[in-house]
Amino acid sequence: MSQKKIFLVLVTISTVSLLLHHGGHLSWTMEAFHLGCPALRSHPAPGLKPKHTNVAFLKTHKTASTTMQNLLFRFAERNNLTVALPVQACGHQFCYPRSFTTHFVHPHTLPPNIVTSHMRFNKAETRRLMPNDTIYITILREPGSMFESLFSYYNQYCQSFKRVPNGSLEVFLEEPWRYYRPDEKDSMYARNTLTFDLGGDKDRPAADVAYARGFLAEVDRVFSLVMIAEYFDESLVLLRHLLSWDLDDILYVKLNMRTPSSKRSLSPGLPAKIRAWNSLDARLYDHFNASLWRQLSALGPACVAREVKLLRQAQERLVKSCFGGRMPLLRSAAQIKNKDLRPWQPSGKVDIVGYDLPVNLSRGFSSQAQELCLKLIMPEVQYTQVLLRTQSLHYRRGYQLRPGQQSHPLQQPIRTALPRHLQVQRSQLPPAAPGPASGTGSTSTPKPAAGTQVRTTKLGPKSSQTQASLTQK
Repeated sequence: MSQKKIFLVLVTISTVSLLLHHGGHLSWTMEAFHLGCPALRSHPAPGLKPKHTNVAFLKTHKTASTTMQNLLFRFAERNNLTVALPVQACGHQFCYPRSFTTHFVHPHTLPPNIVTSHMRFNKAETRRLMPNDTIYITILREPGSMFESLFSYYNQYCQSFKRVPNGSLEVFLEEPWRYYRPDEKDSMYARNTLTFDLGGDKDRPAADVAYARGFLAEVDRVFSLVMIAEYFDESLVLLRHLLSWDLDDILYVKLNMRTPSSKRSLSPGLPAKIRAWNSLDARLYDHFNASLWRQLSALGPACVAREVKLLRQAQERLVKSCFGGRMPLLRSAAQIKNKDLRPWQPSGKVDIVGYDLPVNLSRGFSSQAQELCLKLIMPEVQYTQVLLRTQSLHYRRGYQLRPGQQSHPLQQPIRTALPRHLQVQRSQLPPAAPGPASGTGSTSTPKPAAGTQVRTTKLGPKSSQTQASLTQK
């Protein structure tokens, strides 16, 4: 046999061995190879980029961001990464709605690889906190469905909503300035919430086109990927390629959802009024929805559709393995026996549902598998508390082992309260324990018309035509 043939045989044997070594990923890799798509198994194959582990996810409100946060929490734990978490005086958010500062970060969670709790974005302070190679990501949602969710979720906290007769969304949108007060508590939930979360001026007049364009350009510069809630799975495909992650790293279960009875469909004319009232948010969404589809198109529709299909199949297998071979039933908080799995309820008018694990889960399950299933469905507040306890324990152990080591530049002695000049007034904190959080959402959103101008991205080739079916919050 010639040397060339021997070499080819060795290459073939090595390739098959590598694929078999990666077990469950064999079918993903072979299907992608058949399509000519980028490899689905991106790590730890030789010669390929390692997983990117420094990520700042700006958690916006009512945009499927709780589902995304849970995904990042689990990724951090699997890879022994540090997640920046709030000081106790801030609750489970970084003293939102105050503009973020590093003083809001618990010293036991420094230096971080990931930050993903609610904050009002402050670029300078976030960059001071995070490593230089951090990739910035956020998520947006269609303004109509998002505002309906905000109005429902925060109607017992936001005075602009509370003073509306009969809690009517139609009445509010008829004369929003009659009920809205720009400077009062929780007003950020009543107008241009996405803009506010991103650090912008929620009350800038719609006629100020120069400000809107400048703000869009700044978001474009800072964030490498802006996900869209209506196309959550497609957004995750782009995320996976951007960060060189595996499909296993982007598996999720939808969290923080409302019951159908807590939702309302928008009557004709309301979506247009919502967009007019939230004009900056509408501009943001239109721009980055178009951008998302440009990125998906560059990756290749067939490749993205196949990755979305494989992602959903893998999720179904994982979820069924956690719930006794069947898909889980959504349960009200009162029906969930495990208190660590009960989602917070914003008011008696809104029901947030969650999941409960089967009582016989421990049979045939390793402790590691049980923990995976538990964390997969754990609500935001409880998971934040678990992470803080775990990371504080690691911090104390590390401190005892290295008593002479210099601390991180941002680390300060633990405070029972914030510095006086940063003290958060009770009226400025989110609703008391635990405060509002965001979760999954969904609507039907058309793709942008051909020729729509979109941004140039750092993601390289991408694309798809399938729509994620996340349940509307």
